[in-house]
Amino acid sequence: MKIQIQKFQKFLVPIIIILIALAVAQGLSYFNKGAMRAISKNKAAEKAVNYINANFMESGTKAELKSVEESNGVYKIQLSIGSNSYTSYITRDGKVLFPEGMELPEETVAAGSETQDIPKKDKSVVQLFVMSFCPYGNQAEELMMPVVDLLKDKADIKLHYVIYENYQGGGADYCMSSGKYCSLHGIQELNQDVRELCVQKYQNDKLWNFVKQINASCTAQNVDTCWQGVASTTGIDTNKIKTCQKNEAVVLLQSEVDLGKKYGISGSPQLIINDTEFNGSRSAEGFKTAICSGFNTAPSECSTTLGTDSGTAPSGGCQ
Repeated sequence: MKIQIQKFQKFLVPIIIILIALAVAQGLSYFNKGAMRAISKNKAAEKAVNYINANFMESGTKAELKSVEESNGVYKIQLSIGSNSYTSYITRDGKVLFPEGMELPEETVAAGSETQDIPKKDKSVVQLFVMSFCPYGNQAEELMMPVVDLLKDKADIKLHYVIYENYQGGGADYCMSSGKYCSLHGIQELNQDVRELCVQKYQNDKLWNFVKQINASCTAQNVDTCWQGVASTTGIDTNKIKTCQKNEAVVLLQSEVDLGKKYGISGSPQLIINDTEFNGSRSAEGFKTAICSGFNTAPSECSTTLGTDSGTAPSGGCQ
C-alpha cells in the first residue's frame, strides 16, 4: 500500500509543471469557463478515479471516490486509498487532474481601501455580472441597490449575466440555440436573464425594483409563469418585454458572452468597475467606495456613508 501511495504522491510534481505551463501559455484563461466545455462533476470524478486506478494502483488496491463538489472553479474530489484519505482536483472539462492543491489565504481589504487603483473616468462604468437565480448574485444585487439609488445617473451601473456554452451537454433543459447559450440553473433562468436585459434596455428605471421583486417572489423553477405578475406590479410593459425576448434574445445573449470573454467572467457575482475587477468587501459601502474612487471628480453623493445596515455578503459564488 505504501508503494502505491508514494507513486500517487509523486504524480503531483509533473502535474504542477503542467499547470504552470498552462498558466504561462494561456494567462490562466484555461480556467475561465468561457475557455472550456464543462462536464458534470460526477463524470469528471469518475474519469479521475479511473485514471488513477489504471495508472497508479497495483493489483488488489484501488482509489475509491468518497465525494465531489465544485470549488474555486474546479471539481474537488475526496478519495480514499486503503485507510488513507486524499483531496484531489480536476478541471471542469475533465482534462487536467492534479492530486493535491494548496489553498491560499483570502486577500483582505482594509476598511476604506476598496479603491484598488481603479482607473478614473469622468463617469464610473459599473458592470455587475450575475445569474438571475444565483443566491450570491442576488445578494450582490441587493447590496448594489442602495448604491444605484444614491448615485442614480452619476455612475453608469448595469447588470450583466453569466452565459455558458453547451452546459450539461447543451440540451433544452439548460440552453437555447442548440446549446450556444446556457445558464447554470436551467432554461428558465436563461429566459429570465433575457427578460431582465430587455427591461434594462427599454425600461431601465424599472429594472432594479423588478429584479428585487423577482428575487423575492420567483424561482428558477417557476419564473416563466411568475414574472408577468411581478412585471405588472412594478410598472413593466409585459408586451414590450415579450416582443424583446422573442426578437432580440440571441443578440442580447451574444453580447453577454462577448463581455464575459472580455473580462474573464467565471461566475456569479463578479463586479467590474472601469474595466477593472473589484475584489474588496462585498457590501453596499464597499461597492460605493470603489465606484466613487473611479471618478475623475467624485460627485457630492459619494460623501454619504451607506453604513452597515445593508450588511456584508459572503464571498461565495455560483460557478
